[in-house]
Amino acid sequence: MEQKNFVGKIISISDLNVTILLGGVKVRNREILETEHRDQTYRFEVFEAKGSIIFAIPLDSVIGLKRGLDVYTTGKELEMEYSDRLLGRVYDSYGAPIDGLPEETEQKKGVYARSLTMPEINIDGEVLWTGIKVLDFFAPMQKGYKMGLLGGAGVGKTVLIKELINNVYMKSQSNSVFVGVGERSREGKDLYDEMLEAGLLDKMSIVFGQMGENSVARNKAVFSGLTLAEYLRDEKKQDVLLFIDNIYRYVQAVSEINAELKRMPIENGYPATIESDVSMVEERINSTDDGSITSFQAIYIPADDITDEAVQVISSHLDGQIVLDRKVAEKGLYPAIDVFRTQSNMIDIEKIGERHYRLVQEVIRHLARYEELEEIIAVLGVDELSETDYNIFQRSRKLRNYFTQPMFVAENFTGIKGEFVKIEDVLRDVEDILGGVFDEVDEGHFSYIGSIPRE
Repeated sequence: MEQKNFVGKIISISDLNVTILLGGVKVRNREILETEHRDQTYRFEVFEAKGSIIFAIPLDSVIGLKRGLDVYTTGKELEMEYSDRLLGRVYDSYGAPIDGLPEETEQKKGVYARSLTMPEINIDGEVLWTGIKVLDFFAPMQKGYKMGLLGGAGVGKTVLIKELINNVYMKSQSNSVFVGVGERSREGKDLYDEMLEAGLLDKMSIVFGQMGENSVARNKAVFSGLTLAEYLRDEKKQDVLLFIDNIYRYVQAVSEINAELKRMPIENGYPATIESDVSMVEERINSTDDGSITSFQAIYIPADDITDEAVQVISSHLDGQIVLDRKVAEKGLYPAIDVFRTQSNMIDIEKIGERHYRLVQEVIRHLARYEELEEIIAVLGVDELSETDYNIFQRSRKLRNYFTQPMFVAENFTGIKGEFVKIEDVLRDVEDILGGVFDEVDEGHFSYIGSIPRE
């Protein structure tokens, strides 16, 4: 039987704070403590120690707890599966399986692993080509990048995530991790079923800190997910995709915990430690010489206020953003990406070369002018356009259609075979559309194809 050391007694209880009077034993921050009452085990994580008083955050419901109960140390911190057995599994924030399958553990590791040291980080990683035309052209990513993923419900975010998982696995046999922070349980079940149906579940691992759970669960889900991703990067030497939905809810959970512990907040109720709290997560997402973690982080923007303190702190760590837009989706253009607000630090002449850089600028110029011309045509008609504007209008419509794409994971719904498109083909196709090579071809021929077929 496991020997547990007596720590002290509970002297006060609230939903997010259990205060313990020490009995002369020292404990470490983040150590897991336990108490038992009426055949139920309650766990707490040490948050802070002040003299002989410990403030601990409960990992489960505090219903049934009472003052005066003895508390014991486990000598451990939160742990997560750290082996090949993590693939195809769904875990809660604390590393327990919630997919109804038996727990099969081989090795576990604490979820607060060290960040990489400076010599270990590789900032000159290769480009991570996804085979998705609109992403590789407008927002190419380097391995180890952190990308914001913005978009509401119904604009194709889940399909895009599934396609990214599929394509990266298909190209490099690399796996993925999905972390739901404050996810609705219904959405979590939907994702699980969709991944299973698409044949992607065994290529990934999922962690859910569900919306109905307390702030601690929503806070810890990110660290558990990072631990899974680090196993794939460091032990399996893979280029891992890490999806966090929603990173803002992690900050929100930290705020709630700090408020319960009577920590003085700054603007909008965020903790004074917001910078270090976000950095604790973001600094673990990096590329090494052997593998990489590339993350896509959905960001909720409160009251659509882009200047919100938490949004600004998160954005300062990002290398770009992918914006899905309902107006684009309503036109039947998928992936429904707003190319004007989608950006990447890779769009630099030194990184992607002059040809790619010049083509991005030219396409953006064409599409911006196209929007202006739509308003003119609505009033005067297309016949009133100059020859230059007419060419821009027609070629822009072809470009707009060209950046749609048949998805592998949507084949059952669309009946169109998915395509992985190389960036070399995309640049050549775009160049030819802009150059007028396809002026005589109807714009409908450019919708939902891979690269343009040539005789």
